[in-house]
Amino acid sequence: MSSPRIAFLASSAAPAQQALAELTARYGQWQPEQADVLCPLGGDGFMLQTLHRHGDLGLPVFGLKLGTVGFLMNQHRPEDDLCQRLAGGQPAHLHPLEMTAFTAGGEQVSERAYNDVSMLRQTRQAAHIGIDLNGQERLPELVGDGVLVASPAGSTAYNYSAHGPVLPLGSQTIALTPLAAYRPRRWRGAILKANTVVRFRVLDPVKRPVSVTADSHETRDVLQVTIVQSQRHVSLLFDPEHNLEERILNEQFLS
Repeated sequence: MSSPRIAFLASSAAPAQQALAELTARYGQWQPEQADVLCPLGGDGFMLQTLHRHGDLGLPVFGLKLGTVGFLMNQHRPEDDLCQRLAGGQPAHLHPLEMTAFTAGGEQVSERAYNDVSMLRQTRQAAHIGIDLNGQERLPELVGDGVLVASPAGSTAYNYSAHGPVLPLGSQTIALTPLAAYRPRRWRGAILKANTVVRFRVLDPVKRPVSVTADSHETRDVLQVTIVQSQRHVSLLFDPEHNLEERILNEQFLS
């Protein structure tokens, strides 16, 4: 069996650049468009950059942790045979969130998010946001710092720090989580079916402007944002002993 054609992609961090030189010398290097598998070297931030840039290629992705945070990455073990690890990798299928935003300037912006889409106040004034699900108003007015929608893979990131639920991978759910809600004070969010169409309406955009961020892509002065989970997916590969599903499960038992 021939070795896979690997496209190594590295962050600017020194350890990632050093690993890039060593790995390409050992396994060769292919452009993403000609490769069988993508191998980003870095942290979770660089993994998300890789998915945004090359996710449409439909290639499996095997990340190696050479950054600060590596929840979506595998351990970098230079002594191991990478081709054998790739052959034994277990896939985790991630369905990104598709976001469409309309701004006060008349723009329509579409972005994809593998972790979360978050609405955040732009000033010291609390945001006032209405929430509709599948075209039906569910919360007339949320007052607070904002609100987010997270995928299962992203539920352990910003969503978790905002006291949102950790969602099992493959659960066909998404998390709707308020950010420092002032009213209604006892509302802690909701777990929704993955095919739910979520719409946020900014109720006072002049006095209380709001921005939206899809992963790291920010759009300011939004009036309305619609979010739905994509039918398309990307496949991340993980070593069997430390796959993503097990990591997410472990997060639910951390104190």
